[in-house]
Amino acid sequence: MADIARYPFVRHLRGTATTHVQHVKGGRTVHSGTGQSFWFRPLSAVLSEVPVDDRELPLFFHARTADFQDVTVQATVSFRIVDPAVVSARIDFSLDPENGRWRGSPLDQVAGLLTETAQQYALDLLAGTTLTAALAAGVGPVRDAIAAGLAADSRITETGLAVIGVRVVALRPEPEVEKALLTPTREQVQQDADKATYERRALAVERERAIGENELQTQIELARREEQLVAQRGANARREAEEQAAAGRIATEATAERTQVMAEADAAATRVTGLAAADAESARLAAYADLPEGVLLGLAAKELATHLPAIDNLVLTPDLLAPVLARLGAGSARRTAGPEGTARSES
Repeated sequence: MADIARYPFVRHLRGTATTHVQHVKGGRTVHSGTGQSFWFRPLSAVLSEVPVDDRELPLFFHARTADFQDVTVQATVSFRIVDPAVVSARIDFSLDPENGRWRGSPLDQVAGLLTETAQQYALDLLAGTTLTAALAAGVGPVRDAIAAGLAADSRITETGLAVIGVRVVALRPEPEVEKALLTPTREQVQQDADKATYERRALAVERERAIGENELQTQIELARREEQLVAQRGANARREAEEQAAAGRIATEATAERTQVMAEADAAATRVTGLAAADAESARLAAYADLPEGVLLGLAAKELATHLPAIDNLVLTPDLLAPVLARLGAGSARRTAGPEGTARSES
């Protein structure tokens, strides 16, 4: 938008680098170009301002395909005014000299021209194809059709406009139709996912079965080795018992033999001792055989005395000695029925 400064009887206009300003006075162009700055009289000046920068025009329209399906097209057209003098001659870009604003809406006219022209080429393309083919082809054919149509349109070139580029953002059917079209694909994707899940489960089951078989084989091998271990332990225990029994038998036989030898030795010793004692006793008795009876009694008394306790005092009375002396003198073998005297010992 141009900046107009108001002074008495005159005005001053200052343009920008992206606008083309044209000043016509009396049917003659006084100033024309971008970035203009000049003085003018408001009553005699005819001013027009044309933007020459790149502009974006968004498009959003509906089209019908060959199978009578509604399609929404969302696109953007980039354009630029390349001939401001021609555009200002065909579209009203005149300025109000008092405030520097357009008297009309020239950019809306340009937008309407480009929108209707672009829609025409897009509608022609989509009307000759089905919805499935259009969606499968994507936005490329629609973009190419709009760009080629706008570039070849004579009205646009004669107006002084140039289309820089066309971008088609989306090409979508109605929500219900889009959902219906997505259903087979979703079902196929779900089937593929289910198939992958089943295959993964089958593979997991197969691996679990292999692991179970390996564990079973391991357990069988461990059981077999345990059986061998038990058998070996039993053989070792049996061998140890046999060795212990043999050792015990040998020890028992040795003990028995030793006991027998010792018994025989004891018996021989006892026999020898008995024979010696018998011989001694025989010799002793033989020695006593010729002795008189008194001597024998004395020896008996002596032998008896060795087995009696110690006697400190011995009292002999005549009554005690008389029978003894009578037996010794007479040599009688009969003894009296009882002693007539008593012996008393005092310790």
